[in-house]
Amino acid sequence: MNSFESLSLSKKLKSVLSELGYENPTPIQEQSLPLLLQGRDLIGQSGTGSGKTAAFTIPLLERLDRECPDLQRNPRLQALILCPTRELSLQVVSEIRKLGKKHMGLKVLPLNGGVPLGPQIAALEKGIHIAVGTPGRICDHLRKNTLSLEGVKTLVLDEADRMLEMGFVEEMDFIFERLPKDRHTLLFSATFPASIEKLSRSIQQDPVRITIPEAPETRADIEQRAYVVLPFKEETFEFTDRLKVVLQLLKELKPVSCIVFVNFKADAAELARELVRFKVSAAALHGDLEQADRERVMAKFRNQSLRILIATDVAARGIDIDSVDAVVNFDLPQKPEVYVHRIGRTGRAGRSGISLTLILPKQKNKLEHLEKLTGSKIHLHEELDLRNIPLTAIGADMDLESGMETLFIAAGRKNKMRPGDILGALTGEGRIPGTDIGKIEIQDYFSFVAVSKRSAKRALSSLQNGRIKGRRVRAEIAR
Repeated sequence: MNSFESLSLSKKLKSVLSELGYENPTPIQEQSLPLLLQGRDLIGQSGTGSGKTAAFTIPLLERLDRECPDLQRNPRLQALILCPTRELSLQVVSEIRKLGKKHMGLKVLPLNGGVPLGPQIAALEKGIHIAVGTPGRICDHLRKNTLSLEGVKTLVLDEADRMLEMGFVEEMDFIFERLPKDRHTLLFSATFPASIEKLSRSIQQDPVRITIPEAPETRADIEQRAYVVLPFKEETFEFTDRLKVVLQLLKELKPVSCIVFVNFKADAAELARELVRFKVSAAALHGDLEQADRERVMAKFRNQSLRILIATDVAARGIDIDSVDAVVNFDLPQKPEVYVHRIGRTGRAGRSGISLTLILPKQKNKLEHLEKLTGSKIHLHEELDLRNIPLTAIGADMDLESGMETLFIAAGRKNKMRPGDILGALTGEGRIPGTDIGKIEIQDYFSFVAVSKRSAKRALSSLQNGRIKGRRVRAEIAR
């Protein structure tokens, strides 16, 4: 298979692929699609950004066409997709809706925690075709008998390794027990530990395994640097040692967007507080955040009213961002493969990127293995000895605040809100120049819009005192 045209796909799906610019399949799509269209169970090992969502969505939609041709009159659950995080599940839902836009009546529902059960139950009662969600919330619905899996023809586990790492084993077993035995089961994982092999044996039938290695050339546009941080204590980092280096590197680099990866939630929260103290546009993303706060942080980072995102690996999995200017490893990840996924956040979409990693002197021997994994050189810098320089001196004059502000609007897709409605409310009658308005993001029940700081107060006043589509909406600055 060297093109989507060579596949036996419906005319409407081929038309959508053409409209979306899908010309040449990615390696995971090229190898998996012919097998999946035949109904084979599959284990796909590939990393973030490899195109695996389209790889399982295309055959899923084709199966829907064959077995449930009249979607509008037959809204029953046909497919279940499990994801480790809410962010990834929403990303998958968005991709399915795009690819299925010509499947009239197609209903795809995200089922995630952190949001009320009521609207989800109401949607389930009306009927859906595809459910995409996290194991915990899927179990909630199964226990309440608001979700039945008896008609599921296709099960997809996306980033299965991460779901196991996050401790979803019991929830996944609970779900598997309630699925039909006669089904199509697809398992996608960035790594293939023994736990994944065991999982496959228990839920799949004669699966084909496809492995797509990280191609070294995909990392050629990422400059990798490692900085030896000389600690006050010989064996371990002090938090302040690394904070000084991060401040110095950010001051020199001045990235518009940067993700700082940390291994621990406590470090994420503390680092965010310290950076904000030195007037850096920064916020933390970790597992202890309430869902509303996660949504706010990610919306601000996507629309560039937040420049520095400090994230744990679990929280960052599934983040839907095309590319960032830089990635900083506050400390080395515990698994070398995670390093590859971290730095893969930068240098995407034809852009160059930079990765900066902080290490102890005793960790220098680990760089050679990381170079083999990435297929490119890691440049070692050892001259950053900041131990005797006061933290306040390094943090002075950082100049890393954002020029944008994010406004929250308490109405979204389910309220028939569209980007044009928000744009019109802000720019009508010459209130706010169009050039002062950035990205507009519509979620199911709320929206975010980026506005330049010089116009933020006027924009907020326009929304609070005016009307959108003839009615008043609640609006506030997303702090």
